[in-house]
Amino acid sequence: MLEHGGRLRSAAQRYGIPLGEWVDLSTGINPRAYPVPALAPEVWQRLPEDDDGLEAAAAAYYGSPELLPVAGSQAAIQVLPACFPPGRVVTLAPTYAEHPHAWRGHALQALPAERIDAAVRDADTLLLVQPNNPDGQRFLRRQLLAWREDLASRGGRLIVDEAFIDADPADSLVPLVGSPGLVVLRSVGKFFGLAGARVGFVFAEAALRVQLAERLGPWAVSGPARAVTAAALADRAWQHATRESLTADSRRLADLLDRHGLAGGAGTALFQWRPTSRAADIHARLAEQGILTRLFETPSGLRFGLPGDETEWSRLAAALGRL
Repeated sequence: MLEHGGRLRSAAQRYGIPLGEWVDLSTGINPRAYPVPALAPEVWQRLPEDDDGLEAAAAAYYGSPELLPVAGSQAAIQVLPACFPPGRVVTLAPTYAEHPHAWRGHALQALPAERIDAAVRDADTLLLVQPNNPDGQRFLRRQLLAWREDLASRGGRLIVDEAFIDADPADSLVPLVGSPGLVVLRSVGKFFGLAGARVGFVFAEAALRVQLAERLGPWAVSGPARAVTAAALADRAWQHATRESLTADSRRLADLLDRHGLAGGAGTALFQWRPTSRAADIHARLAEQGILTRLFETPSGLRFGLPGDETEWSRLAAALGRL
């Protein structure tokens, strides 16, 4: 089983700090989630229906109707590799570990960014997270499109996981889906803070969506999750305000880390990445103070999510000051 952020109960037991006394910065999930509306009783009583408005809301929000709702983008990550014959797959290192894990039946190369271009020339699949998790690395749009064109000319494909791109919607490749060899994954877990709903979308050509739907089976997303997601995707005022607040908070977090000697790295609107050889020690010393970060060993670094309120900001600042 791969390690993920959000393992708060495990940390509480290990460090002997009650669950309610932690500041959990170990995930890239918006700490101020979309306010879930009350749901009609029939949403809980009926089987999910595909004419409930979710697909229309998603098409309007993301910019393409070429979509398939799935039980979080994780469901697509696990099933996508089986939709293609065994081949040569190139991905970035480091990246979200579930991606390379899912493609183990293929010939996989995990490479640093500067080696991607040369490797794509002999690849069948290029798999990228944009912006990348955990280090926030980004690729130029024109480079991504050039790679897609090259791969598609040989029957290959570019798969882009855009889980952290909602704060910069103009950078998304979703409106271009329909072009041969382009697959884009989206999720409502991060920006909307609805990770527990387990809702994501695959944007791809129709034939691939049919394959995925057959493998995932009926009712892949629950009725309540569909209803909540449709409301969140349609709420433009909340989205606009959230983009502004997340961008400001991420900048604030970056400045705070810089002031306390954790400089360098990069981030997104939802997290900051700091490479450091002292990552394990800093992670432990913060955890002893009830601050949970996400530790990475290769490369050595820490990912910090956003504090949720001023009390959490103050606790993080104080804990960093004691390092």
